[in-house]
Amino acid sequence: MVSPTALCLVRHGETAWNAERRLQGHLDIPLNDQGDAQARATAVALRCHRFAAIYASDLARARQTAQAASQTLSLAVITDSRLRERHYGFFQGLTYDEAQARHPQAYARFLARDPDFVFPGGGESLSDFAKRIRYTLQEIAARHPGEQVLVVTHGGVLDIARRLATGKPLDTARDFAIPNAALNWLEIGSDHWRLVSWADQSHLHHTRDELSNA
Repeated sequence: MVSPTALCLVRHGETAWNAERRLQGHLDIPLNDQGDAQARATAVALRCHRFAAIYASDLARARQTAQAASQTLSLAVITDSRLRERHYGFFQGLTYDEAQARHPQAYARFLARDPDFVFPGGGESLSDFAKRIRYTLQEIAARHPGEQVLVVTHGGVLDIARRLATGKPLDTARDFAIPNAALNWLEIGSDHWRLVSWADQSHLHHTRDELSNA
């Protein structure tokens, strides 16, 4: 029997748009000063772990967070565009309040977590996004059976990963935190996902948890 892979999932550090509650999606926004500090603190917290690899979304905010860990752990960062946040279509670049005011019907479906709602403007449905994340994380786990792997990604990705590990449906409201730069552990085996621990912020002085999955 193949041993499960332990994944440490980390949401990127804070960006200026996180602070503004502005939807980022696939737009490439760098870390702010707070985010840089969070990335360094997370790297220090991970020194006691032995990782086989570091994977990261190719967007700057995730790459910068992963690079801090890369320097501490002496591992190269493997970037993968499939670890990007959900594409929010024409919501990208808007604050939550702006999106609600300009596109009330679309916003209502977004807020209701309608799995089949596709954001106009090149966006993804929640169900397609979940399929992308399931496949990508399973593929990463299959490359590293019985090992520990660090994955630096986005809030929406962590939302999907936790639901996959706990069986929580896509269309139910989120009732768990997804702070910037916290540590979230789960195991992926050949036939199961298991939540190990979630939202460890003990290494951080300040975190921000938005309903934004940026």
